[in-house]
Amino acid sequence: MDSTKIYLSILVMGGVSYLIRVIPITLIKGKLNNRFLRSFLYYVPYVTLSVMTFPAITQATKSPVSGGLALAAGIITAWLKGSLFLVASVCCMTVLIVEMIL
Repeated sequence: MDSTKIYLSILVMGGVSYLIRVIPITLIKGKLNNRFLRSFLYYVPYVTLSVMTFPAITQATKSPVSGGLALAAGIITAWLKGSLFLVASVCCMTVLIVEMIL
């Protein structure tokens, strides 16, 4: 692939990324009154973070079992009001222990 096609591809990808961010700002002028749309936009960052994080949880370890158990341990720790540091520590220790056993 020659350099012209590479630069053109980068330019097109940059343009698409820019338009995705600019079009909503230019089209939505006032406050959103639609309850469904406001609710949808509220949860977009959480869903995006989850979609990016979940595959990494199962693929970053030697076996998906240790990743799954660490996920379960993290959910339980967070449910019991553990701090972010505690949740991360419990997940790391779970992966370490499970991978030493397996």
